[in-house]
Amino acid sequence: MVSTLKEKKESGYEWIDITNPTKTELSDVASRYGLHPALVEDSLQPEHLPKFEMVGDIQFVILRLFSSKATPEADTIQEVTDKIAVFIGNEFIITIHRQSYDFLPEIKSKYVDTGKCTTPHHLLFRIISKSMATFEVPLAELVKELDYYEPKIFLQKKTPSLLKNLYYIKRRAAVMDHIFELSKVILENLKGKIGAIHSNQLKDEFLRFQTSARQAIDNVANLLNIYISLSSQRTNEVVRVLTVFSVFFMPLTFIAGVYGMNFDIMPELRWEYGYLFAMLFMVAVTAIIYFWFRRKGWM
Repeated sequence: MVSTLKEKKESGYEWIDITNPTKTELSDVASRYGLHPALVEDSLQPEHLPKFEMVGDIQFVILRLFSSKATPEADTIQEVTDKIAVFIGNEFIITIHRQSYDFLPEIKSKYVDTGKCTTPHHLLFRIISKSMATFEVPLAELVKELDYYEPKIFLQKKTPSLLKNLYYIKRRAAVMDHIFELSKVILENLKGKIGAIHSNQLKDEFLRFQTSARQAIDNVANLLNIYISLSSQRTNEVVRVLTVFSVFFMPLTFIAGVYGMNFDIMPELRWEYGYLFAMLFMVAVTAIIYFWFRRKGWM
């Protein structure tokens, strides 16, 4: 669907918004505004990464924003984010996307209709800012998820699919970090167009979001290391207990094995106090092992 959100006669440029376009619709718009066919083809590819290109006087930008359809197990760029393609000329701006976004009408009513966006690049600044803002809530949710799992790990409480959930948290944070890193190229190329103040504002937003994403990645890595260390510690504790039991019972088993041999001639076999002697000998060996362990600090 092709919509004209702002006409040229109002302030010198027009805003064309295209939602889920067909190739015919996009071809008509491309021929009317002189858009390069290769860039038009890029605007139709849902998996395309953030980029900036310029052909003649027309600039082409691909932005990625957090998808409202992203599930907790989404772990790829296409699953976590959606795409908006933008063509900017001297007297027009064209936005192309597959689904509707609430922030576009909001930009129109707050900034375009009130005359605050006087050029296509001022409008592009608002679109980039709102696109990046879609990551704010998901990043906050990642922090909450990590805050939930952290005490579970330290208190050694069993949580179903803990490692799996931590993996997906790390993957989502890594996807966001990758998007922010690639989007820096866009800011560098638009710095002279959108103005120093707006450029610095966007850079601050990018830095804040990217710092949060990288902090989430580091926190997940730390939690995984702690989880592995605690698991190893629990395993070592079990092995230590089993080792202590084996040390106690090995000499007792040896004594029982010796006196369980079926030889006709054994010195203590027909001795009246042979059984009592064997039992007291076992108790003495056990006591010696116990006090030796206590002296070494192993018990």
